[in-house]
Amino acid sequence: MNTDNQIKDLVRQKYSEIALQDKETNQSSCCGSGCCSTEVYHIMSDDYSTLSGYNADADLGLGCGLPTQFAKIKKGDVVIDLGSGAGNDCFVARAETGQTGKVIGIDFTEAMISKARQNAETLGFHNVEFRQGDIENMPLTAGVADVVISNCVLNLVPNKDGVFKQIYRVLKPKGHFSISDVVLVGDLPPKLKSDAEMYAGCVSGAIQKEVYMELIKVNGFEKIIIQKEKPIHIPDDILLKYLNDTELSEFKNGKTGIFSITVYAEKPEAKACCGPDCCS
Repeated sequence: MNTDNQIKDLVRQKYSEIALQDKETNQSSCCGSGCCSTEVYHIMSDDYSTLSGYNADADLGLGCGLPTQFAKIKKGDVVIDLGSGAGNDCFVARAETGQTGKVIGIDFTEAMISKARQNAETLGFHNVEFRQGDIENMPLTAGVADVVISNCVLNLVPNKDGVFKQIYRVLKPKGHFSISDVVLVGDLPPKLKSDAEMYAGCVSGAIQKEVYMELIKVNGFEKIIIQKEKPIHIPDDILLKYLNDTELSEFKNGKTGIFSITVYAEKPEAKACCGPDCCS
């Protein structure tokens, strides 16, 4: 992998291609004459179909968790979805926040924004909007959100620390986030870590779990908990595209683990003014 901009261009290209296909086409990808496991983009996804607000046309099978299920969204909340794709999590969030709330999805892929807007128009949702932008520099004013959600997106972003700073900025005091993401315990084999497809597939861009959790803490969040954790097992037929038999055996028998975690944290309440020199 090269510069941050090159990484972003790669991700934008890959997810633009995915946006132009339906879920079934994406998940039926063949990698040989006999077909094999689905692409790495889809091996982590959870089943949304039982959640209120679920819309199959908006589900491209790209997530690694169900953050909206854990996000404690209330009626009237303003919810921001980072990396909103075709709108799946936004529409589930809308079922929770109701007509009196608002949901804003942010995605930097033009094709995804177009697809999400089309889905919202078809569904007649007027309190869900989609903005094209980079989540390292969100097109939002400060202190606007009650809840921030995201599903398997931060691992794709080179500057994860910058994203957590942005989340802190856009949340209201006492607001919170629930984010599903991919993290590592131990090091990936170099051939996986340097591969573009594995980056776009949410694997090689993942960072160490303890580093991820520390980033949340140092950016000022509190009441940090892991709401759900599950191991991610990459099928052998995918790994063998990158590793030989010996390398595959070493990887599978080693100490490296790939996990999906759903993390919750809160922005602290604004501190009271302590005198004439500490506030305006």
